[in-house]
Amino acid sequence: MEKSIYINVSLEEMRLAILEEQSLVELYYELPQNERMVGDIYYAKVAKVIKGLQAAFIDIGQKQDAFLHFSDLDERLLGFDPRSKEGSAFPHHRSYSWTADEVPIKKGDRILVQITKEPLAAKGARVTSNISLPGRYLVLVPNDQVVGVSRKIYNRKEKYRLKRIGQKFRKEGFGMVIRTVAEGKEEAELKADYENLIKTWEQLVKKMKGSQPPQLVHKEVGMLSSVIRDLFTADVNQLIVDDKKLFREIVRYMKDVSPQLVERVKLYQEKMPIFDKYNIEAQINKSLSRKVWLKRGGYIFIDHTEALTAIDVNSGRFSGKADHDMNSLKINLDAAKEIARQLRLRDIGGIIIIDFIDMINAKNRQKLQDEFKKELRKDRAQANIAPVSEFGIIEMTRERVRPTLLFAISEPCPACVGTGRVISKSTTSAKIERWMKRYRREGGSRSVQLVVHPELAKYLSEGKKSPLRKLTWSYWTRIKIVTDENISMDEFRFMDKMGEEDLTDRFIS
Repeated sequence: MEKSIYINVSLEEMRLAILEEQSLVELYYELPQNERMVGDIYYAKVAKVIKGLQAAFIDIGQKQDAFLHFSDLDERLLGFDPRSKEGSAFPHHRSYSWTADEVPIKKGDRILVQITKEPLAAKGARVTSNISLPGRYLVLVPNDQVVGVSRKIYNRKEKYRLKRIGQKFRKEGFGMVIRTVAEGKEEAELKADYENLIKTWEQLVKKMKGSQPPQLVHKEVGMLSSVIRDLFTADVNQLIVDDKKLFREIVRYMKDVSPQLVERVKLYQEKMPIFDKYNIEAQINKSLSRKVWLKRGGYIFIDHTEALTAIDVNSGRFSGKADHDMNSLKINLDAAKEIARQLRLRDIGGIIIIDFIDMINAKNRQKLQDEFKKELRKDRAQANIAPVSEFGIIEMTRERVRPTLLFAISEPCPACVGTGRVISKSTTSAKIERWMKRYRREGGSRSVQLVVHPELAKYLSEGKKSPLRKLTWSYWTRIKIVTDENISMDEFRFMDKMGEEDLTDRFIS
């Protein structure tokens, strides 16, 4: 499979696109105002403990306190004091799990935490005290003894070889998980990565010694660096970047970690924008659309809510020649492939509900489930999927690390406040009439000004039986309409005859 990485650098943002067979499958944005937080480690303090939730809120120095569930507590790090004589030593480890009645921490406690999920809307970041430091070939797990190997390495002999190498150079108090990219690597490369990570941990502890919580003690590498570290592997055919400075940085980094891949890094120097040249820009525009077309004429709708993401599959223009169940299966299989791609591309996480087209045959439902699972294996994010229900619905969860692409690069509409809909003109007209009724009942003047959006003004004024004419005759009041493009479509303001005093709020129900 042909796989390529393209990087576009501009004054306001940096974009990284991953294409498989010329199809956009992952897209990353790095904006100055939205700095990546996942992986950051804080020396923090407990702000509040809520026993009923089995959780605590942790002050990490951000606007919103971070959320720490007791299941994410590493008992070995509770009471960890970097100022102690032991330096980076840990308290004695006990195998332990918290019961519903126990509260392992209290307000004011100091604690070392790592961000696992970015803040989203009104929710703060999610954190864990199970600290880990990712490197090129392995992940360091301080205060542990484990030597694990990635589940995505399927060769048993290679798994055994890597585990044996890890056990050979592992130091007391520092475990590791060997990553997929380590497959085929020699001991010297893995050991060098391991020792670099231990140095990083020691620097982190040193920084804690001279600080008071809350304090950022380790900053994870930026989005671009982490993607190159994790994804620029031997299966990538090329990495093309349109910025000379960044090109030199990437080449310098690859010479240190994977010199055999340096020749695959290329500098783009053509006048046509890089994302236009490789048809990425057009695919990005489609990725933000609510409606996504399928190859056979069907389509899917993707809708986001606060609690979950709903995806609806429709047959559209596809009629087919087989019976209804087979036609539905064909559309559903197309949809399963596209939905798996869209989940990766838009980075949709949390609870996801997919309404496929109903199928009566249980074997067809199983085929759909198997195909969907197969497509989800291409995704780095962990996903859990429930069986297809008799109504054709699949419930699933997908690991959420950062905000969905849509929320990362867009803002709520000030008119609809995120609902996607605004109050109709007829309903707004009725609200205006109710205002007028209250105003006249209180003995208001028979001459006022009504300030509305131009589109609403057109609706109120058009025709011999326009709402404005009816209001004028019903309440014997002269109403002068004033248009204002800065006012929302479902908003109105009533002013006095001279337009000097705002009367609106005095007669709103």
